Amino acid sequence: MSVEAVGKTRRGRGARTSARQVKDFTMLPALKRQMPLTEMMDQEQVERIDAASMHILENVGVHFRDEIALEDWRKAGAKVVGENVYLDRGLVRELIKTIPETFTYHARNPANNLPFGRDHAIFVPMTGAPFLRDLDDVRRNPTLEDLANFHKLSHMLPALHSSAHHIVEPYDHPISQRHLRITYSSMKHSDKTFMGMTTSPKNAEDVMEMCAILFGEDYLETHPVVTGNCNGNSPLVWDETMLGAMRAFNKRNQPVLCSPFVLGGANTPASVAPTVAQLNAEALSALAYTQVVRKGCPAIYGHYLSTVSMKSGAPMAGTPEISMMNMMIGQMARFYGVPWRSSTNLGGAKTFDAQAGYESATTLMALQMAGTNYMWHSAGWNEAGMHCSMAKFVVDAEQCAMAHRMASGIRWDDFDEAVAAVGDIGPGGHYLGHPHTLENFQRAFFMPDLFDNNSIEQWQAEGSIEINQRALQYTRDLLASYQEPSLGEDVNEALLDYIARREREIPAADALNQEY
Repeated sequence: MSVEAVGKTRRGRGARTSARQVKDFTMLPALKRQMPLTEMMDQEQVERIDAASMHILENVGVHFRDEIALEDWRKAGAKVVGENVYLDRGLVRELIKTIPETFTYHARNPANNLPFGRDHAIFVPMTGAPFLRDLDDVRRNPTLEDLANFHKLSHMLPALHSSAHHIVEPYDHPISQRHLRITYSSMKHSDKTFMGMTTSPKNAEDVMEMCAILFGEDYLETHPVVTGNCNGNSPLVWDETMLGAMRAFNKRNQPVLCSPFVLGGANTPASVAPTVAQLNAEALSALAYTQVVRKGCPAIYGHYLSTVSMKSGAPMAGTPEISMMNMMIGQMARFYGVPWRSSTNLGGAKTFDAQAGYESATTLMALQMAGTNYMWHSAGWNEAGMHCSMAKFVVDAEQCAMAHRMASGIRWDDFDEAVAAVGDIGPGGHYLGHPHTLENFQRAFFMPDLFDNNSIEQWQAEGSIEINQRALQYTRDLLASYQEPSLGEDVNEALLDYIARREREIPAADALNQEY
C-alpha cells in the first residue's frame, strides 16, 4: 500500500486507526519534477544579474577572513588585498564549471539512495531550533531524547528524504561535545541520508571521521553521503569557521551548501533584483572556492532567504518577494549548471495556526515552481526558526508528500482504461464499483491523514478535534510504532568508541570553545 492509500474515509475513527496500523513508511523516491518551471526573468535579465554579480566580484570583492583560504586564492590566481579577494569572472566561470550538475546521495540503506540535481529534488527537515513545541504543545528547551524523536519521525515520514542533523538543539549535553551526539542520533535512528555539523572546522572533521566509520574511508572518496551547510555573512563575507568546515567536507568529496544568509533590506539592498545580484555574487565566490579546495567536488548553490519588516526589523516568511527571489535564484543556478538549495514550509507564527499554514504553503508552492533541488527546513519550522513544532512537523511532511505528488506530474498509464470506463458507466451512473476504480482508487487522488474532510456532524461526533490536536496524537502513534533500523553491532560500537574518545579530549566545561 502506498502512502497515498492511507487517509480519511467516511467509516469513522476505527477505520482510520486500522489504516494507520498498516501504513507504509517506505520513503518516497527523490522527486523527479515534471511540472513546468516558473521563470521570472528573460535571458537578458538573467545575463544582467550575472554581469552585476561579476562586477561585484571583480571590483568590490569578497572578504575571506581565513589565512588558509587567502593563500589558496593567491595560488589560484586571484587578486588578494588584505582579507579582500577580487575574483576575475573568467576564473570564477572556469572553477564552477567543474561542479557536478548531478550526483547521487548514498544512504546506509541503499534503497534510500537519492539521485540529485537538475530535475531531481529532495525534502529535508528543519534544523537549528533552540526550542520545540512538544507532544503537549508546550514550548520548552529540547533534549537529546527530543532530538532522537525528531530523527525517528524523519525516518518514518515517507516524504522526508533525510534525517538532517540538529533539528532541535539538545540542551542536556555540553555544546562543545554536542555535535558528536547529534551526528550519532542522525545515523542511528534513520537509514536515510543526513546532514553534518559545520559549527567549527574540528566539528566538521569529527563528522567526516564518523562518516568514515559508518561507510568506510574509501567509500567517501567516491560517494556523497552527507551534506554540510556553510553560511556566509552577508554582505560579502566568509569567515574562518565556515571556510574551515567547508574544507573539511570538500577534502573528503562531500557536498556543502554554499549559503549566503540573506535578510533582504537589512544586509542587502532594499530591492528584489539587486538583492539577488549580491546573493549570487556571494554564492558564486563560495562555490568557486570549493573547487579550489578539490576540483570536481560536489557543491550546492545555497542561501537562507528572508525579507525584513521595515516596521520592526524582524525577518518575515511567505512574502511575495521571497517567492520571486527563489524563482530568480533557480534561474541563476540553472544558468551556471549547478544544483541549488532553498528553504520551504517556513513560518513566523508563534503557534501552529493559520498564519503558519499560509506562510508554509506559500514557500512550499514557490519552491516547486522554482525548481529547487535541496528543499531544506521542509518540516517543523515556526517562529522564524526559533522552535520546531512536533505537530507542524508531521503536517508539513504530509504537505511535502502532496507537493511531491503534484510536481511529479500527470499519470497517463491508465488513460485508455479509464476512458473506456466512461462508456461502461454512461450517463447518470457512478464509478464507485467499476473495476477501474477498484484497481486505482488508492492512488487516484491524494487522501491526507491529517486533514479532516468529513461532514461537520461526523467531525463533532468524533470530538471536534482540530488539526493541532490531531497532529499531536498522530505523532504519538508514529513514535509508538517506530522500529529502529539497526546500525550493526560492530559499527555501533566503533561510533560509540569514537564519541567516548573525543568527549574525553574535548573540554565539556568550555561550552563556547570554537576550536572544537
